[in-house]
Amino acid sequence: MAELAAVIASTHHPFYYRASTSTGADRPPFADEWVAKIERFRETLTRAEPDVLVMVGSDHFHQLWLDNMPQFLVGKAPFFDANFYNEEREFGLPRMTLRGEEDLAAHLLRDGLDRDFDLAFSNELRIDHSITCPIITLRPQADLPIVPVYTNIFAPPLPQPRRFVQLGRAIREMVESWESDKRVAVIGTGHLSLELGGPRQFGEHGPDPEFDRKAVEWIASGDIEGCLAEVSLDSLHQPGNATHGFMDFMLMMGVAGEGRKADHVDTLDLFHTMEAYFTWYPNGVPGEAASA
Repeated sequence: MAELAAVIASTHHPFYYRASTSTGADRPPFADEWVAKIERFRETLTRAEPDVLVMVGSDHFHQLWLDNMPQFLVGKAPFFDANFYNEEREFGLPRMTLRGEEDLAAHLLRDGLDRDFDLAFSNELRIDHSITCPIITLRPQADLPIVPVYTNIFAPPLPQPRRFVQLGRAIREMVESWESDKRVAVIGTGHLSLELGGPRQFGEHGPDPEFDRKAVEWIASGDIEGCLAEVSLDSLHQPGNATHGFMDFMLMMGVAGEGRKADHVDTLDLFHTMEAYFTWYPNGVPGEAASA
């Protein structure tokens, strides 16, 4: 059976690529610190030596629209074109082509149905920065096949937060039941408190530092039930109008497991959002057992 080599959760700031590649007067003052944190974070995936990446993200109304909005969707194409014109224009993101892992995608869909998750699928999915940004930060060579899993965090009615956790638990079980000898990393990206287009969009920090503090603690400590006790679809409006992306972090907590403390935790408070990075190793930190 396949091995779950790493579980990784992070924010996905589309400005990182431009900030990290700018030079001279165009380079933001926070870029060097940001790059250093990303390089440490990237090493956590490299150490896991994965063969396949399951990538959890959310389409930003680029391909999925109100005429047909699946709650949870799996991409099962052999290749995925990535990034859209506005992402190139606004953030300087490059066009990319990513290889798919069709066998694992088919397994997730079949096994998901058998676990009471009626997952939608697409053979023609084009992906955006919620998946390409973590590729850029964690695996810039983009050499590993992926299975994209898209969640609906934008268009009501949304699934309840607990359903995201349940899907995370199911994804772990499905990956570990895949008849393969490959090592799989599950990578998911979401938001902490976030405001888009509202009065709290730009400030010295994210729109709700207290929510961010609690969110990082919930994730880092694996406190799923404590998180669920406070987070609801209604409550997520309060920290910022785009904070429902936090449910993708909750999904990743489900993959990692109740009470499972993260092996790597890091944050960076930018001028309008808190960036956060977490890694879990289900089978222990690579290399530690051998050196003990």
